[in-house]
Amino acid sequence: MPSMTERALFGRMPDGTPVEVVTLRAGQAEARVITFGAALQSLIIPDRDGHRDDIVLGHDTLDGYLAHRKNFGATIGRVANRIANGRFILGGKTYQLPQNNGPNTLHGGPEGFDRKNWQIEEVDGTSVTLSLNSPDGDQGFPGALSVRTRYALGTSAQGHTLQITYEGTTDAPTPLAMTHHSYFALAGHSALSDRPASALDYELTVPAGRYLPTDAHQIPIGPEPVGATPFDFRSGRRCATAIRAGALDGYDHCLCLDEGKAVLTDLQTGRRMTLTTDQMGLQVYTSNAFDGAIEGKAGYLYQKYDAICLEPQAWPNAVNMSREACPCDVILRPDQTYSAEITLTFDCI
Repeated sequence: MPSMTERALFGRMPDGTPVEVVTLRAGQAEARVITFGAALQSLIIPDRDGHRDDIVLGHDTLDGYLAHRKNFGATIGRVANRIANGRFILGGKTYQLPQNNGPNTLHGGPEGFDRKNWQIEEVDGTSVTLSLNSPDGDQGFPGALSVRTRYALGTSAQGHTLQITYEGTTDAPTPLAMTHHSYFALAGHSALSDRPASALDYELTVPAGRYLPTDAHQIPIGPEPVGATPFDFRSGRRCATAIRAGALDGYDHCLCLDEGKAVLTDLQTGRRMTLTTDQMGLQVYTSNAFDGAIEGKAGYLYQKYDAICLEPQAWPNAVNMSREACPCDVILRPDQTYSAEITLTFDCI
């Protein structure tokens, strides 16, 4: 199958503004990217038997994305994860943000980048680049930002690849820490009804000797060593090991990466995803909040543990942590260009 792209209408915003979808193809893989949230709407990958299936959760139409904020495949910003009490100090000034996660600001506030309709800047035979202007004061953040997200689908000797890159510039100092928020279902979307809680049985390997334990509001109080905890994925483990033993109800924690890599494998289909990144943290989230109330693609009602999010990012609440406590500098200044990279490589075992 030759590499090719298609561009079409996906829907319209309430004010009539068009939301577009770009389809990328390479080998046996296909990715669909929508301008709303600069989101990966679908990702079709073959299994070991050559059966192609969508491996990310989402909605078939724009209405679902507008009605439910679950960040399906979205570009997250300005700041991924949580900011404690929705507050930070920059240049001696205290900034108060909208609090949309208990006392915290989560994923950039109630109208973060995932709720914006981005513009298509460039489409070529292998990629699509989307752009967004975030004005000074957007969700309480200082500085006017210009950001870009680029998706590039390709093939290599290792398998099918999806590269996601971010860039950003600002006219005033401001926090910026973006990430990608796909819910990965390596079992294949069509198999979810027959494989309940299938994401718990994926094998996850992450070279991370520390993790960030959190307080009652999921704000980091670490880091701490992963040894003898449910957060030690260095030799590979299934999330089911800890959850079914009652050690925790689900993962929603940040691992401190020793090496920018993680490997997720579904032994039943053979699908394997290798994630590489230049980010220092990896949020692992086992879709704990799904309860059958959200209708996804093909009318399927998403259930707890249907998928797993692997979100490369700066450490949560880094904007309020000292450099001695946290190595992530999330303040972008006018003389700098923000950049972040994520590459997903798919093959089969």
